[in-house]
Amino acid sequence: MGELIDKIKGNANEAAGKLKQGSDNPNVRDEGAGQELKGKGQQLKGKIKGALGDDI
Repeated sequence: MGELIDKIKGNANEAAGKLKQGSDNPNVRDEGAGQELKGKGQQLKGKIKGALGDDI
């Protein structure tokens, strides 16, 4: 179950980050890049949990 939650959170953060990167404000663009990276990390965490099981 934790695997799915991590992947969903990751997808949401990636989408929000990509949206923010389209802003005219450089601060918001930078925040979006960080948020997208966070999302990719969450997805990776979900994939690892899926491979190893939710016991971790």
